[in-house]
Amino acid sequence: MGFFKGLTYNWRGLQMGLRTPKLLFLGLVRFAAVAIVTVVCAGLILAYHEQILAMLWTKPESAWVVWLWHLVSWLVSLLLVGISTVVSYLITQVLFSVFIMDLMSRFTERRLTGQVDEPTDMPLFTQLVFLVKQETPRAIIPIVISLFIMLVGWLTPLGPVATVASSLAAAVFLAWDNTDLVPARRMMPFKTRFAYLGKHLAFHTGFGLWFLIPIMNLLFLSFAPVGATMFHVDAAADPESPARA
Repeated sequence: MGFFKGLTYNWRGLQMGLRTPKLLFLGLVRFAAVAIVTVVCAGLILAYHEQILAMLWTKPESAWVVWLWHLVSWLVSLLLVGISTVVSYLITQVLFSVFIMDLMSRFTERRLTGQVDEPTDMPLFTQLVFLVKQETPRAIIPIVISLFIMLVGWLTPLGPVATVASSLAAAVFLAWDNTDLVPARRMMPFKTRFAYLGKHLAFHTGFGLWFLIPIMNLLFLSFAPVGATMFHVDAAADPESPARA
């Protein structure tokens, strides 16, 4: 059930973002940034797709099998194009997108509830120090897990499986990147937020699955903070929401 809820919330967020002028403007700014970097990354992947596949599966000599190699080659390339969007998203995140994501989340919460729920008695400097301490492990953990999956793909015959697994892991962590905006703003400890991810893993998988669809994932990545914030707002208003499960 949580998986389909994740799909639904991301879709609803995209719809609200496209219908709301301010969210549409902010989302299009993010869309343009991600699209430019994605075109560069995808171009490199398509230019070297045979070399990339050769690292996973050496081209067979038998004519009876080589057609399968070519088929897998382009399927892997298509998957890597989806991954390139994820990488582009992460690059733009580091540069400026986190600020825009927070603006989109705040605007969505205020539009749905009339206010933004955040601590008001904590000095700004204290908030910044708290966030740096809490966000550091959130940035490190996905990298460690992704590197582990990549090593499994390189050191074992499970290259294609590892490629799919790394894509799903990236989708889950990108979903968490958006659903974590509200809890981080409310100064929830990292341990609580990480446990929250594990408790709602199916939801985050569904929410992040849209990010693996080439071309469309640019739109979903751009407006994902909207659906993620709607998820938390519904959780506060509805005891039956998956966020309370």
